[in-house]
Amino acid sequence: MRSVCGMIYGYFLRHGRKETEGKVLNTQNNLQERDLFDSRWGFILASIGSAVGMGNIWRFPVMISKYGGLTFMIPYILFVILIGSTGIIEEMSFGRAAGSGPIGAFGLATEIRWGRRKPGETIGVIPVIGAMALAIGYTCVVGWIFRYVYLALTGGLAEMGSDLDLIGSSFGSTASSMGNNFWLVISIVSAFLIMAFGIAGGIEKANKVMMPALFGLFVVLMIYILTLPDAVDGYRYIFSFRADGLRNPEVWIYAFGQAFFSLSIAGNGTIIYGSYLNKKEDVVSSAANVAVFDTLAALLASFVIIPAVAVSHGELSSGGPGLMFINLVSVFNVMPGGRIVSVIFYICVLFAGISSLINLYEVPVAALQERLRWKRVPAVVTIGAIGCAVSLMIQGIVSPWMDVVSIYICPLGALLAGIMYFWVAGKDFALKSVDAGLKKPIGKWYFPLGRYVYCSLALIALIAGALLGGIG
Repeated sequence: MRSVCGMIYGYFLRHGRKETEGKVLNTQNNLQERDLFDSRWGFILASIGSAVGMGNIWRFPVMISKYGGLTFMIPYILFVILIGSTGIIEEMSFGRAAGSGPIGAFGLATEIRWGRRKPGETIGVIPVIGAMALAIGYTCVVGWIFRYVYLALTGGLAEMGSDLDLIGSSFGSTASSMGNNFWLVISIVSAFLIMAFGIAGGIEKANKVMMPALFGLFVVLMIYILTLPDAVDGYRYIFSFRADGLRNPEVWIYAFGQAFFSLSIAGNGTIIYGSYLNKKEDVVSSAANVAVFDTLAALLASFVIIPAVAVSHGELSSGGPGLMFINLVSVFNVMPGGRIVSVIFYICVLFAGISSLINLYEVPVAALQERLRWKRVPAVVTIGAIGCAVSLMIQGIVSPWMDVVSIYICPLGALLAGIMYFWVAGKDFALKSVDAGLKKPIGKWYFPLGRYVYCSLALIALIAGALLGGIG
């Protein structure tokens, strides 16, 4: 993997196009060359899709279960507000000001400070590689989801009943080396077919369907499960509160980790979507909507999963793929109407997975377009072919692959973006990039909160994740 990353890194730097001189934010002509989102809500829905992912579904409910309902939700929501009002705004406005992904955005920051783009462009390759690596691992996960949607529709999941050995062995074979080739290819073809149609014609239109459907279907599941015996016990637990739990440092560390990673702050995906946003749009309002709906998705997942476990008298003790593809299969199979529930649930998960996968792959696709002046379709096909080939090869090591990327590369990318934006480009740039599209300038709180508090939190996310083996 290091040699592959090194080749990509060198290729970008050797073949990067000549940049114009001068310390400017971004020219209107450059913006016009880019395929922009057609509407503000199209951008918001796409950004929500990038943020809503597996962490909302297979981790947040487990944290609620482990640390106790509102005891966990209160610090989590506080961190969502803090990160939403700094990190999300920063990455959206950074990408929009540069009209570019992380390579161009970081290059603009160093040009503003030192008159040289090359140092920033060099550093900007890191979050691009991070997005590609995370997308490759995520491709395997979305391949699993496609297979489980198929099994739910055909009755294959229902036939396993509550036999955890059978359910576990089925998932074990799926997640093994070369164990899910067909559905993995289906997942990447589906994502890249959407991407080939561009930003407004593909990504925006797809998210306008997937995101409302995801939230609507989760609400349907929540209402149905609420009618089942003992479901109320699950809801009662979700809204329980223990004041002494707030004195537990673990609650705050993992609430912070959940908020930080759930909001997809990594110096790549949010920057690239921001680069497709019109300068007349309000990034503060857009960031708030992303934070609110990402949190709502996590809550809806909890309102479905925790009461469903209560109905089946099961135990919610572990998250990750084990929860999604083993425990919940057993839970749904013993519920009244469980087959229909499983179909709806895995379709919801599929929408969350595809929308996130598109966002991650868009970062390297855009890098090829920006740096090498490639057309959209050749860039999509090239990145898709690389992603598919590597994903097929790493199927047996998805978990450690994803751990390395999420623990080290993602928070590093977020930290680098924060440093470039708040420290290197500086106050005038930061405020000007945010204020574009606002009816009145953002408050004086924004810059110091972002520069000192948010950047410190990004560093904490990197260090704490390395020490604790992951916090989000």
